[in-house]
Formats: sequence, structure tokens, C-alpha cells
Amino acid sequence: MSAVEATVTAEAQEPGSRNKSITPRQVSVTEDEEKQGAFKPMDLNRVMKLLEDNDKDDLEEKQLKSVKKLVQYYQNGLPLRDLAQIFKILNLCAGKIENQPQFIEPACDILKLCGLPFLKKKVSDEITYAEDTAISIALLGDLMKIPSSELRIQICKCIVDFYHAEPKKHIPGYQQASSSYKIKMAEVGGLAKTMVQSMTLLENQLVEKLWVLKVLQHLSTSEVNCTLMMKAQAASGICVHLNDPDPSGQLLFRSSEILWNLLEKSSKEEIIQQLSNLECLLTLKEVFKNLFTRGFSHYDRQLRNDILVITTIIAQNPGAPMIECGFTRDLILFATFNEVKSQNPLVKGLKLSNSCEDFELKKLLFNIIVILCKDLPTVQLLIDGKVVLALFTYIKKPEKHKIIEWSAAQHEELQLHAIATLSSVAPLLIEEYMSCQGNARVLAFLEWCDSEDPFISQGNSFHGAGGRGNKFAQMRYSLRLLRAMVYLEDETVNTDLCEKGTIQQLIGIFKNIISKTNEKEEAIILEIQSDILLILSGLCEHHIQRKEIFGTEGVDIVLHVMKTDPKKIQSGLGYNVLLFSTLDSIWCCILGCYSSEDYFLEKEGIFLLLDVLALNQKKFCNLILGIMVEFCDNPKTSAHVNAWRGKKDQTAASLLIKLWRKEEKELGVKRDKNGKIIDTKKPLFTSFQEEQKIMPLPANCPSVAVMDIAENIRAKIYAVLGKLDFENLPGLSAEDFVTLCIIHRYLDFKIGEIWNEIYEEIKLEKLRPVTADKKILEGITTASENIGKMVVSLQNEMIESQARQDAQSEQKVYAKIQATHKQRDLANKSWENFLARTSNAKTLKKAKRLQEKAIESSKYKGQPQNTILHRTVIKGLNTTVPSGGVVTVESTPVRLLGGPLADTDLALKKLPIRGGALQRVKAIKIGNGQNKSIPS
Repeated sequence: MSAVEATVTAEAQEPGSRNKSITPRQVSVTEDEEKQGAFKPMDLNRVMKLLEDNDKDDLEEKQLKSVKKLVQYYQNGLPLRDLAQIFKILNLCAGKIENQPQFIEPACDILKLCGLPFLKKKVSDEITYAEDTAISIALLGDLMKIPSSELRIQICKCIVDFYHAEPKKHIPGYQQASSSYKIKMAEVGGLAKTMVQSMTLLENQLVEKLWVLKVLQHLSTSEVNCTLMMKAQAASGICVHLNDPDPSGQLLFRSSEILWNLLEKSSKEEIIQQLSNLECLLTLKEVFKNLFTRGFSHYDRQLRNDILVITTIIAQNPGAPMIECGFTRDLILFATFNEVKSQNPLVKGLKLSNSCEDFELKKLLFNIIVILCKDLPTVQLLIDGKVVLALFTYIKKPEKHKIIEWSAAQHEELQLHAIATLSSVAPLLIEEYMSCQGNARVLAFLEWCDSEDPFISQGNSFHGAGGRGNKFAQMRYSLRLLRAMVYLEDETVNTDLCEKGTIQQLIGIFKNIISKTNEKEEAIILEIQSDILLILSGLCEHHIQRKEIFGTEGVDIVLHVMKTDPKKIQSGLGYNVLLFSTLDSIWCCILGCYSSEDYFLEKEGIFLLLDVLALNQKKFCNLILGIMVEFCDNPKTSAHVNAWRGKKDQTAASLLIKLWRKEEKELGVKRDKNGKIIDTKKPLFTSFQEEQKIMPLPANCPSVAVMDIAENIRAKIYAVLGKLDFENLPGLSAEDFVTLCIIHRYLDFKIGEIWNEIYEEIKLEKLRPVTADKKILEGITTASENIGKMVVSLQNEMIESQARQDAQSEQKVYAKIQATHKQRDLANKSWENFLARTSNAKTLKKAKRLQEKAIESSKYKGQPQNTILHRTVIKGLNTTVPSGGVVTVESTPVRLLGGPLADTDLALKKLPIRGGALQRVKAIKIGNGQNKSIPS
């Protein structure tokens, strides 16, 4: 199927149908069709020849009559199979109009027929005649070149009818083509492009221009057509005529609609580029000014806002001459005239109502200021327009009984927009911010946000999300503003903040926020907490006095966050961001202040850090290890690190070594199955370093080996273990010791790598070092390799030693198992002898009860019942025999029973046991005083 056919909706073809080439032919119909009144026979070929003939003088009347007859025949619609010929006839008629105006009417009549639904005889006709149909419809755009207003308007009406076609009466044997068929064929034929090009022919013809705009408005609902229009430079062509005289108002409305569609359905960047010229922006400026100052109807205000949105999109292009055309200055004036009084005649006596359109306009003006301020030349215009002062008028607690132009909900939303706008503008205008007492205003507003003052927040806007019924939204945006100012690292701003008690105030807010935890507002609360910690970090970094003010109260809030359930970190609500902020605050607010460090250690802060490190999440490892390196400078830290125990009694040293192995595996470092070095020349090389070719670099540019130090955590692990003392690390396995050998020599290996790079760069640059230097370089390379060999030798010794130790341990365990089996056998045999000698039923019954109690006792769990019974009875079973005598059984020595403290070596010896464990003959005392012996 061809590309043209592919655009048509696939429908089942009738059996035997196939594509056929279109050739001039006579319309043939069956007698049945003729009787039913479908189509009468007509020779289209003859009509075409008649129109082409210009030799005879009396032809015009015949030609007009034949066309009129054709229109009559096809009054209910044009069959797809005849479309190509009918459009050729239309083209011939149109070609005669300039010299024979009489042909305007028949041409228009044919165009009216084109506006009706096309007819198909077979289901497959839409596909079969797709190419002919696309070419025919494309001809409509070419006919716009004919200088006839009536014809042009009819062409436009015909195309509009594609989208609003009304079905005519049913013709037997034919079906109407699908409603979207013409629209698809117009896309394939490229009609949109030719209609855009026809605009240049209609400079001073308003009616025709409005009709063409109406057509383009319909065509621009399709992405395919918008792409075609974009290539024909439709955006700039339409925009420059926005301000043309038009009493009807349709030109501006339809043009703005087309521009919207082009921005949404084609390449936005390309359309912005087309509109980013001085001519287009001057036109937009004039249109907006007129609508702003003179538009009072609901329709005018909507149109004004649409033009402002289009302007906002164009302003995103840094190359757009917004300042040069004076548009930026006017927009700043319109954004601030309500808050800052201006004598500019443009806004004199102008007021905004609280209508939805004016409210949206105010928000759009705040938004475009944020975009405009990204262009640094705009800064002076922002200063002249007193933008910071205007925005600060919204940052204050609501005043009771004050009449304002906005409703309470509108004022709240504008307040949040103003604070968000200040976060972008104020960092560019520090002097303006400070002259307006910005810090004091924001801190006072934050105090109100943290207070219990009643406030019914609507929280309906984008900026109000998460703050319905409370002041969290206001707090969130105020903290964002403070964070933006603190991150400038301007000492004037930060000093002013600290002098106003910002550190204590923010810690207090953090504590209050903790007590207000609510699942519905969890995400916004986490963001507020993160911002507070980031602001504190920005204020305290490099200032010991401020770290002291942060003090124990600050450490407490940090520890509170560190105790968060690890499962929440992956929840997606923002706990991971909060944890990052917390780690940053440890670095900036605690490290370097000895009292805070000691308090952090005292409250088991190092344990909490190691707990997070043990989660094995790569995004936190680098920062935590950096903190650990700094903390280890405190002599009290080592004891805390060594005392920590993780899951399965893991030590900190073991955890760090495990992280090293994991990092090397991810980096592709070559190690054998036991973790030993494979390549002693390149013991630390990663797969990236292997792939990267060494090349000569400038002296100030770090090489790959140097960059490797910063890009992974191995250097930090080496630093921490070094400060903990490599020789006295607890809880390490043999595998850990093998890895530790490498870590211990990390610095030596890294130095060797760097010297090797230097040597290779010298070779690449074809430099010959002097003999002495060459010997030194070779010596360094050899020494580095020898260190690698030495480490491998040490690793081999450790592995062999561990193997011997494992074998010995295995033998001991096996010996213990054998001894245990022998001891159980002895115990069972002793019990059997006891049963053989004891025939008293009462004694046996009591022994059985003792056995049941012993089985329940945890002391004998997992032991054979015979052993349990034996041990229970021999501990002093005294019972009365039926004859009235008493049987006394003396306990068997523990060494023969294999108890928990039995001598294993003794158990292995051959014991001289005769007849079981009972070795001595006991006497039974009988009532008459006589003794009888019981043989052993």
C-alpha cells in the first residue's frame, strides 16, 4: 500500500477489487441504476474536450450549458471514481474566468458540489481513489491564485464544509465516504500550505482574508496541517497582520486561535523563532496595549489574556527583542501599576476588577516577570519599575476590615504568586531587596505563618497545593525566598538575617512543624523541613559563631531526622531530600564546632550515620563518608565508630570494606574470586580507565587517575580507615583482610598510577627525558609494581592461613560430633541397665512423670528421651518398693554422661564401664533389718 493509501482508514475491500489507474472514460451505469435515478449516462470526456476547444465563436454558450448539465447530474454528490475528471473540468472553467467572467458561476456551482460528501460505490473506493482525491483537493489551494473574490470565497466555503458536511439524500448503489475522508485527503495533498501562501495575495482584501483565516483555523486542528503551515512561515505571516483594521473583530480572534494551534501542534521552538522578530513583537505589543486600555467586554479580556500567553511563550526565547521593542517596559508597568502609583498616561485612571479575566491577567503578568528577569538587561527596568516593592505589598498577614479589590481566595493566590515571583527577582536585585527591609518582612511573615492566628486558607491554586486550611503554603514559599537569598552567599544579607535571630527562629519553626505532622500534608512538611535545614547550612557554613548559635537545639533536630524509619526514604514523599539536607547541615552546622561535635557524639550521632551508611544506598554514601572523614579528626570519634554494630553484629570496619568491594565491582576493577589483585601494574584501574586512552593534557587539567579520586568513594574509605588505624580494626573476616591489604596501599597505588600517566604522556609527546629523570621514572614504575607484588604475596599468605584454620576448625567440630554420639550411647545403655534392675511399677511410673517434666524444660530440649529420663532419675530418685524397702540410686558422674561441661578429650578415651553406668553394688534394706545384695 502506498503512503497516500496508508493515510486512509483501512476498510475491508470487496473480493476481487484492486487499484486501477485513472484514465478519461465515459460514466457507465447499468439499466437498473438508470431506472432508479442514480446517475444518468454522461460523457465527461466530451465535456472536457468541449471546454478545451477555443476555435469556434459560438462555443461559450455550449460550454456553459454542458457544465450546467454536469452540475445538475451530480447535484447529490460527486462519486470518487469521477472526481479527477470533474476537477479537471473545474480547473478549465476557472482558467477562463479572467477573460470570460461568465464562468465564475459554473465554477462556483462545481465547488458547491465539492462541499458535499463524496460518494463511493465500493467499500474499497476510498483507498482505490485516494491519490486522485488528494491531488484534486490540493487543486483548491492553487485556484486561490485566480483574481476572483467570488471564486475565492466559494473555495473557502467548500473547504469549511469538509468539517461541517451535511448528508444529502441517499442514492441507490452508492454510500457516502467517511466524514473524515476529505480532511485526511486535504492533509495528504498539502492544502494547508497552499492556503497559507494565498494570504500574500489578499493584503488589502479583508473579506477574503477573513475567509482564508477561517479555513486555516479549521485546518490547524490537525498536527499534519500545522507542520505544513509552519514550513510555510504561517506564524510570522499571520502575526504581522494582527493589528490590521477589522471592524468585525474576527481577524484578531481567528489569528490568535491559529497561533495557539501552531504552538501546540507543531514544533514550538520553530514557531517561537518565527515570532521572535521586531515586526511581530511590535504588532503584539500594540494589540495588547489596545486590549488592556480599551477592551472592556468579556470577549476583549479573554483575547487580551490569550495574546499575553503567546507573548510569554515568545519571551522564553533569549533572542526575542522584547526590550528593544519596548514591550518589556510596558509589561512591567502593567504588572505593578496597582501596587506602585504611576503617572504614566497608559495606566492613568485604569483599574482592574475582581473578574476572573482580570485575576488571570494579574497572575500572567507576575509569571512573565519571572521569564523576563532571566534576561539580565531587564534588571534595570525591574529597578525602574519598583517591582520588588510592588511584590512585597502582598507579603504581610491579612489585615482585618481592610477593603481590597480582590476576594480573600484571590488575594491568597496572588500572595503566593508574589512570593514565588520574588524568589526569582529578589536575588537579582539585592540592593532593592535590602532597601525594602526584605529580611525583616519575610521573617515577620514567617512568624505569622508559625503562629496560631486563625486563618482559613483556600489552597485552590497550583501554589497553594498542600496548604488547604492552614498556612503551610505561605511558609513553604517564604522559606524558598529565604533559601534563594541565603544561597547568594552575600554577607550583607546573611549577616542581617543572623542579627535578626533567623537561626533560632528557624529551629523553633522546625520543632513546631514536627509536632504538627499530618499524613495529608506530609509532602509539604518534608519540603519545609528540608528548606529550613538548607537555609541553616547556608548561614552557618564557615562561621564558628553561627555554629555555636545552632548549638544543641540544632543538633537535636538533626538527630530527630536521622532517626527516621529507613523504609520511608524510598516512599517518594521527600524523605530522601530531607536526609540530604540533614547530612548537609551536619557538614555545615556541626563539623568544626567542638561543643556541637561532642554533643552529636554523646547522642550517638555516629551510630545513626553508620546506620544510614549500612542501608547501602549509593546516593548517600559519598556525603556520609565525607562527614566521617572530618569527624574522625575528633579523637573521641574512633571509640564510637569501633563500638557500632550493625545487622549480624557487623562492625564499621567490615561495613567500609564491604562498600569498597561493592564500589570496585561497579567500577569494573579486576580482582580474582578471592578478592586478590590480578594486575600488579594497574591494581586500581577501573574499566573506564582501561577504555580511556591517555592523552597529553594541560598542567591545570586533572588527568583520569586524579579525577577517579573525586568520582568514587574509595579515597574516602581509605581516609576513614586510616584515621581509625589499619592495625586495630575489629570484626574482620579473612575476605576483609584480603581487601584491607589493597586499601592500606591505596595511596601508594594511586601515586604510581599518576606517575605512570606522566611517563605515558611524555612518550606521546615524543619527549626524551634526561638519563637521570628516565631512571627515576622507571624506578618509580618498578617500585609501584613491586608494592603490588608484595600485597599479592601477603594476600596469598592470609588465604592459606585461613584455609589451614578452617581445616582445623572442621576437625574439632567433627571430633565434638563423635564425642556427643558416644556419650549419648553410654547414657542410653545406663538407662537400659536401670530398667532391667528396677521392676517396681510405682518407681517406673514416677520416673515417667519426671521425664515428661524434663521434656518440657528448655534445659533438655533436642535430646533423646532416654537420655532425658536417665538424667532426671539419676539425680536422686527415691521411691518405695512394694515390699516396703527403699531403693537408693546414686547419681552417675557427669563426665560419663556428656553434659554441657563434659571433658571432650576424656570422652574420647576408652572408659572401663561394666554393665552400664552404675558401677557399685547397692544394698536394699528390708523391713526385718536384713540386707540383700543386688548383683551389678
